[in-house]
Order: sequence, then structure tokens, then C-alpha cells
Amino acid sequence: MEFLYHFGPVFTLSSMAILCAGTIGGLLLGATPGLSPTMAVALLIPFTFHMDPAQGLMLLGAAYTATVAGGAVSAILLKIPGAPANIATALDGYAMARKGEGAKALQLCFISSFIGGVLGVLVLIFLTPVLAQWALSFGPSHLFWIAILGVTIIGSLDSKSVVKGLLAGCIGLWIAMIGYDSIQGVERFIFSEHLEGGVHIIAALIGLFAIPQVIEMLEGGRHKRTFEMVEVKPHSVWKSVGITLGHPRALTIGGIVGVIIGLIPGAGGQIAGLVSYDQARRFSPDREKFGSGQAEGVIAAETANNAMVGPSLVPLLTLSVPGSPTAAVLLGGLLIHGIFPGPNLFVQHPDVAWAFINSLLVGQFLMMIFGLYIAGLAAHVVRIPPAILASGILVLAVFGAYSVQNSQSDVVVMLALGIGMYFLQQYGFSPAPLVLGVILGPIAESNYVQGRIIAQAGDGMFSYFCLGTMNLVLISLVVLSIFYSVATEIRMRRLDSLGEIAT
Repeated sequence: MEFLYHFGPVFTLSSMAILCAGTIGGLLLGATPGLSPTMAVALLIPFTFHMDPAQGLMLLGAAYTATVAGGAVSAILLKIPGAPANIATALDGYAMARKGEGAKALQLCFISSFIGGVLGVLVLIFLTPVLAQWALSFGPSHLFWIAILGVTIIGSLDSKSVVKGLLAGCIGLWIAMIGYDSIQGVERFIFSEHLEGGVHIIAALIGLFAIPQVIEMLEGGRHKRTFEMVEVKPHSVWKSVGITLGHPRALTIGGIVGVIIGLIPGAGGQIAGLVSYDQARRFSPDREKFGSGQAEGVIAAETANNAMVGPSLVPLLTLSVPGSPTAAVLLGGLLIHGIFPGPNLFVQHPDVAWAFINSLLVGQFLMMIFGLYIAGLAAHVVRIPPAILASGILVLAVFGAYSVQNSQSDVVVMLALGIGMYFLQQYGFSPAPLVLGVILGPIAESNYVQGRIIAQAGDGMFSYFCLGTMNLVLISLVVLSIFYSVATEIRMRRLDSLGEIAT
């Protein structure tokens, strides 16, 4: 219970001001398409140079937590995830917004984010030594199968057809392979100079989600019809609290998935949100309603992508091994102040380590408070005329894509993917499976290549990839996921055929 002795520095006037500034800034940056948690933390590092080490980390930690939750604002109101971690939130969140429940969806988002975030920080506080060793046990073979598990989820993700979902996922996997192989240095599918650097995930995310929305808005004016804008009706916060607590299954699934995914190095919030959403749907008696505005889907996704924040810092603080890209940036923030994380961190710098962790806990409360206030202002966003809103989204999309690497090629790729996605949507394809393929492609490929190199020096490919308890568990989950997707497709077709016969 040593952490209780280090709450004092967190509640000083200067520390609370820094936490409030980091939380508000994180929410605004998170709601901006393209500004991921990693980029938000990186942008704030220069501001910590002349700060006390503990307060500098407080600023970065508050921004990290708030950015993950803030990405749900644009995901729900515009169906444009602010960050990859909010892809799953957009599936049901935007559908709720179209039914006039945008404020309700945002309230559910921030309340469930608070619950998941607190759970993740408590895991970081109490189980750090044990979980750090467990996180290191994941090798390339395990990460490969986790990526494949994500690929199998593609089949039923935000798509009425398993075939179209898998096909979209395969297109995403192909897009992820464009560029130079990071391990072998081989050139692949570079048919334009704009593709020499590959397709960055942020450029793909913005293009696939934002540009089709912009085209639809502008198309509405061209054809003398009004683009369907969402209406935000006021909603009681206390009712949202009751709704959130009334879905213990979604909270439990989101919390467990978020903690496990957070501990796995390199997995990230996007996988946590998507896996949690998928599992919540499978265990729900109303699984057929997912995608049409189910509160359970928003709760599960947001609980998971915030529950992974705390556990993702476990390997960093105890073993100097960043568990995520954002944790790697935080590592830089520690090193700038001459603090080297590792087993002795809590012995040599307990005041800094525990103040940082405690600030993450306090930051969850601030994130919920400011987030709920933002939810009350949501109606002002959607009252903007479609043409002006489309222009604003396009400006933010170009800015977000360009700012990642200061490259015009990212803007060109973003626009090309967006236009292509617009035409694919006309044939029933969804951007979510395609984006998931882009995200999982590098994870699956790099870990397969690394695993193959290790296997060739050991007992062979089959032994390395297919034997061992963790490999067998993951392979079983992959098989079950495939059977579930196929069975769901067959069941839905039978129900549709029975409905047609009845009519």
C-alpha cells in the first residue's frame, strides 16, 4: 500500500492545474482525426523539459488517458474515429447518434472509459511485478496468432456478409504490405512514388473513414437532397450511469480484454476495443442488434481501450520494455529527466513513480468530468451546415494525414484510399474490416518472419508455432472464431429466408 503515501504531490495546486490542462488538451487532441495518443504525448514532451520530473509525467499521463477517450467524440458524432482505438466505438456509437442519442452515447463512452481506466490503473498498482514477467512470456509465435485471431474477427465486423468482411480485411492486409519490408528490406507493390514509404495507419484511418463521409455530405448538396445530419437530444447523466452499470457483462468483458491486451507488447488499444466488441456481441442475447445502436457495444469497446492504458505501462516501469508506441514515447519522457525505468525504479525514484501512477488514477476522474461536459455540448457540433462541416472535416483530415510524417504523399494516399472506400461502400463493403486488416498486417507479418527465423534455428516451424499451451489456446480461439462467423452468417440467411416466406 505504498502508493497511498504518495498522493500528496498529486493534489497540490500546480499538479492539479497540470492534470486539468493535460486532460482537456488530450480530449481536444483525441477528438481531432489523425492525432493519436502517441502523437499527442509526443507533442507535449517539449513542455515537460523545465518541469519537475513527476509533474512532467503527470502531464503526459493525463494526455494519454484523455486522448484515448476523446477519440470517441468524432467516432460517435461523425463516424470518424479520432484514433485507431476508437474504431469499434464508431460501429454502434454513430448508429446511436443517428437515432438522436449522441449525447447518451458520449455519456456512456466517458463513464465506461472511467471504469475501464480505473481498473487498468489498479492492475498497474497491485499486480505490476507478477504481470511484468507474464507479459515478457509472449513471443513472436503468440503475437502472430493474436493477429490472426483479429483477422478472423474481420468476417463479421460491421458487415452483413462474412465474405465481404473477409474480402475487405484481405484488401487491408494487402495495403499493409505496400512499401519496404521492415525486416528483409524488399520492395513490394510500389507502383507510385507516393507509396515508397508505405501506407501509414493514420493516413489510412482518416482516408477510409473521413473522406467517404465528406463525399456523401457534398453529394447531398449536389443532388438537391439534404445529408442526414444527426440530432443530439439531451440525456440525463444519471440515467447513463444506470445504463452503464446495468451492463455488467459488457463492463466485465471490456475490462478483462483490455487488461490482457494491454499487457501484450505491441497489441494496442485498437485490438483491445475490437476484440472486446466482438466478444460482447457473441455473448449478448441481442447480438443481431449490434451495429444498429446498441449501448452494450459502446460500453464494451470504451471500457477495453481505456483498461489497456495502465497494463501497457507495466513492462515499461518494471523492465524498461515499452508495451505500446505511446509507452515508448513515455520512456523518452523518463529518460529526458535522467530517470531509467526498471526493477529499481520504485526503490531509487519512488516519489516520481508513484506520483505518476497516482496521477493516472486521478486523471480518470478528471477525464470523466470534462468528458461529460463535452457530451452536453455535442448538439452544437452537429448543428453546423453539412457543407461547412464537410469542409472542416476535409481540412482536419489533410492536416492530420500530413502532420504524421510531414509528407504530402500521406495526403495523396489518404485521399486515394478514401475515394476508393466510397465506391466500395456502394457495394456493401465497410471500412472497419479494411482498417483492421491494415493494422494487423504488419503485426502478423513481422512476428511470422521473426518466428520463422527463430524456428529455423530450433525445432522447426510446426513445433515453434503450433506447440505449447499458449499457442494451442490461441489456435483454438482462432478456429472457434471462424466457426462462429460462418454459423452466424448461415443463421442470419435462414432468418431472412423465413421472413421472406412469411411475407
